[in-house]
Amino acid sequence: MKPIFQSVLLLGLALVAGCGAMSDRDLLRTETMDRYEATVRWNQFDALVDFMHPEWLEENPVASLDVERLHQFRVSQYSVRQVLSAPDDGVDRLVQLRMYNKHTAREQVVEYVEAWRWDEERGRWMLHSGLPDVTDGRF
Repeated sequence: MKPIFQSVLLLGLALVAGCGAMSDRDLLRTETMDRYEATVRWNQFDALVDFMHPEWLEENPVASLDVERLHQFRVSQYSVRQVLSAPDDGVDRLVQLRMYNKHTAREQVVEYVEAWRWDEERGRWMLHSGLPDVTDGRF
């Protein structure tokens, strides 16, 4: 019985070792997206712009009014619904937010796409999409 257990244990260790370690870039992607998610969950909406690529922001400026609209809400749930690989080696994530409006005492569901791209020059993942749109009125 003992040789069978040892064989199974060795086979399991070989499978784990064969899976390969995550690359530094993959680790950075996970860390960046986790930080972004935490920033959203903790309602630190002003800091979301810091995740956006400067060139993208130049073409798509974020108005202070858009950030102020978000301050009307408290995020009650952040769910990544789907993750897609983008053709340019990026990652697009379909995210669903459940947001509680502090003024109307109603929950609003917002879905939006986060477009993440690797910036070789900066050595980090950056967002190439805007803030969640809370103006569409879906409840």
